[in-house]
Amino acid sequence: MSRPPHVARTIPALRRELDGLRARKASIALVPTMGALHEGHISLVRLAKRRADKVVVSIFVNPTQFAPTEDFGSYPRTWKEDVAKLAAERVDLIWHPDAKAMYPDGFVTRIVPEGAALAGLEDRFRPHFFGGVATVVAKLFTQCRPDVAIFGEKDYQQLRVVAQMARDLDLGVRVVGSRTVRERDGLAMSSRNVYLSAEQRRVAPTLHRVLKEIATRLRAGEDMRQAVRDGAAAITEAGFALDYLEVRHAETLAPIGPKESGPKRILVAAKIGTTRLIDNIAA
Repeated sequence: MSRPPHVARTIPALRRELDGLRARKASIALVPTMGALHEGHISLVRLAKRRADKVVVSIFVNPTQFAPTEDFGSYPRTWKEDVAKLAAERVDLIWHPDAKAMYPDGFVTRIVPEGAALAGLEDRFRPHFFGGVATVVAKLFTQCRPDVAIFGEKDYQQLRVVAQMARDLDLGVRVVGSRTVRERDGLAMSSRNVYLSAEQRRVAPTLHRVLKEIATRLRAGEDMRQAVRDGAAAITEAGFALDYLEVRHAETLAPIGPKESGPKRILVAAKIGTTRLIDNIAA
């Protein structure tokens, strides 16, 4: 049986644990999570182990990135299962603060990102989100002082925002994206997939199928706007309420014209029932 990782719940305890991990100048990788770990998270841990000597996983359901209408209270929390999975991967440390440790009385400072955070994608529907993400991630970076931090590409706009923030604020952290891990039928793994009914779960892979179809059409030189219109129609006909389906510049997330060159990313967000799913692929 694998030894459970050490768990730090306060800043002083975290600092003591990190001092121990840094013995002999060991490098540290951080994997920030909100728990409810699945194989997608475990893939991030495995990449972290390849990139550094020691691995820290944070588990914190961050209240500042949830709007009042969102699922903060019901967000899945599976602490015992999460610890067992991280023990099996031989993670060195779990940073598991509560809200009081992260946002003590009198906390008033917020980071307000721009650039990719104002791309008109997730920010259009969740205007509170990236300020909450940037603030908590900046705190995690300064608390843990990792050499590298691993984020999944499924939350692609988040990845771009965090990478830019780390560069702009000279945080000394290399932000690395890891490919999206999928179910056999193409559905991107997400902690929120547990909310799907059996019928919704059957339909959910439509998003990935449509993204692949659009990417194929773009590579064949077909009209981008028509490919996106057809994809939007297919998603809606499958029973989704579509928030967006966009082709954007892969680095800046700026809108691009049909004839523009450069790396492209196709991004989608849609709700089926009460569950909102996001996905993206390279074009």
